[in-house]
Amino acid sequence: MQALLLTSCFVAALLVSLALKFWLASRQMRHVAAHRDAVPAAFAATIPLAAHQKAADYTLAKGRFGLLSTAFGAAVLIAWTLLGGLDALNGAVRDALQPLLGGMGYQLALLAAFALIAGLLDAPFEIWSTFRIEQRFGFNRMTWKLYLADALKGLLVGALIGLPIAALILWIMGATGALWWLWAWAAWMGFNLLILVLYPTVIAPLFNTFEPLADESLKARVQALMARCGFTARGLFVMDGSRRSAHANAYFTGFGAAKRVVFFDTLLAKLTPTEVEAVLAHELGHFKHRHVLKRMVAMFALSLAGFALLGWMSAQGWFYRGLGVEPNVAAPNDALALLLFLLVAPVFGYFVSPLLANLSRRHEFQADAYACAQASGADLAAALLKLHEDNASTLTPDPVYVKFYYSHPPASERLAAMQRGVGAPA
Repeated sequence: MQALLLTSCFVAALLVSLALKFWLASRQMRHVAAHRDAVPAAFAATIPLAAHQKAADYTLAKGRFGLLSTAFGAAVLIAWTLLGGLDALNGAVRDALQPLLGGMGYQLALLAAFALIAGLLDAPFEIWSTFRIEQRFGFNRMTWKLYLADALKGLLVGALIGLPIAALILWIMGATGALWWLWAWAAWMGFNLLILVLYPTVIAPLFNTFEPLADESLKARVQALMARCGFTARGLFVMDGSRRSAHANAYFTGFGAAKRVVFFDTLLAKLTPTEVEAVLAHELGHFKHRHVLKRMVAMFALSLAGFALLGWMSAQGWFYRGLGVEPNVAAPNDALALLLFLLVAPVFGYFVSPLLANLSRRHEFQADAYACAQASGADLAAALLKLHEDNASTLTPDPVYVKFYYSHPPASERLAAMQRGVGAPA
């Protein structure tokens, strides 16, 4: 009965989320297409019609592709669960490898096999997005050689990092009793903090080249801004983002004393020094308002709740059977539980995504207000418009779609808030 109830809840949640995704995507595409032939009045003096139409076409192309990938993802999820895909994979790996590798070896092999198959299923969509859609609109600069090199590096880094933490979590699940989920959560949080420290100097350089910012005038401007804001960083770096994409960005990376400021070379090529300063001031606003810390605390809390839920459900036979998997009798079920939870949790978590998106938009308004106080609001607005144009971001998104998905407010709302001199729309 409990297994049937879980199956029913899972199917209902999946169908409702699918219907909602398709409805929202259709609204977005209809709205963008309806406004394709006229630049909004607020941007008519700064955004050419050709750029506005390119952004609309780019949004529509990604939207149509998104519908296909969403439908495929749902089909794959059903195949893994209710149609028995994970059950079949588990049986094959268990029967072949448990006698040779033992319980831990079999479970790690199951996780690795699942990750490899999932990656292969996703690869055609990633390739089409990169070499078809991004290429069509002039954003892709990735070569096949670089793509394959990145894939190989990603596989190796994933194995070197993922397998040890997976082994630790599996060991904790099997060795620490009923409260294993609390110890596993602590290990997972420690691992994430370690990655924050190691990523800037160990992982990121495997994929990109980072050079110290050479423009002394810009460096002095940026350092003066950080001094005004009470922010310290280990260095200012320029990343060769143009090797892969024409999209521009800037970000902070690292944790504690290991923080770095990273500019994409594409960003520096498109913005003036004062506009770069304004963009950086926006990022500093996130630190001033402790947005990064708040998001980390929220992540810690959500992951603790997730581990606690997994700790309870992994001990219930109906959890496995309700999702199309027969639990092992003579082998550990810990890897199975992890995989099932990772497969199913996003289906139910989808319904809280509007709350998280709304919180993120509020943070962006606050960071904009801080940037306007520490730098030039006019330069921030100009940089925003340039980045929207260069990244082909639509200026006319559907309002309902925005509320559900957008982590950043639309350009019209951000510029209106800047003009009013407040941190959020009235």
